[in-house]
Amino acid sequence: MANSLSDEQYKIKMQKRKALQDERIAAAKAEKGLVIVHTGNGKGKTTAALGMVLRSLGHGYQVAIIQFIKGAWEPAEKAAFAPWQDQLTFLALGEGFTWETQDRQRDQAIAHAAWQKALEYIRNPDYQLVLLDEVNVALKLGYLDVETVLAGLEEKPESNHVILTGRGAPQPLIDRADLVTEMTLVKHPFREQNVKAQPGIEF
Repeated sequence: MANSLSDEQYKIKMQKRKALQDERIAAAKAEKGLVIVHTGNGKGKTTAALGMVLRSLGHGYQVAIIQFIKGAWEPAEKAAFAPWQDQLTFLALGEGFTWETQDRQRDQAIAHAAWQKALEYIRNPDYQLVLLDEVNVALKLGYLDVETVLAGLEEKPESNHVILTGRGAPQPLIDRADLVTEMTLVKHPFREQNVKAQPGIEF
């Protein structure tokens, strides 16, 4: 255990670790546009993606957010990003959760229209980051074909990034992605305590 080491032992251990990290960083010179997937049943997939959006905006990049399922309301994050309106395109193209819409054919048509719009930004070299929010849900429900999405991802410029969020990401998308994070649900106040969605936490 670290706390059982003497100060000198700890210093030597950290020096070795630093040398190893420095070596890895020196070897990692390549840059490439990433396909990033945030999936899993836990909360925080979109929130983590929005953190990357914020970083990209801070670097002065152009960013597009396309929401596939959400969109029946004006999300708070859209208002929060208002100061970056010259850098950010925010399109809430869904009509709400599927249990609210209850119209499969309409949901499919809306998902296809959102995908066509998303392709415009994926292909555009001026947009260094494109966030496809809840697109994994559209894939899981069969509103979009995974092969169509994979083909579209191959059209992105080499240095640009695409983030795909939502539970149930299909295996072919996970296999294609460069970075995959799975959010694991441990506890949730809605299930355990019947606490409703709250501003600043869920929306």
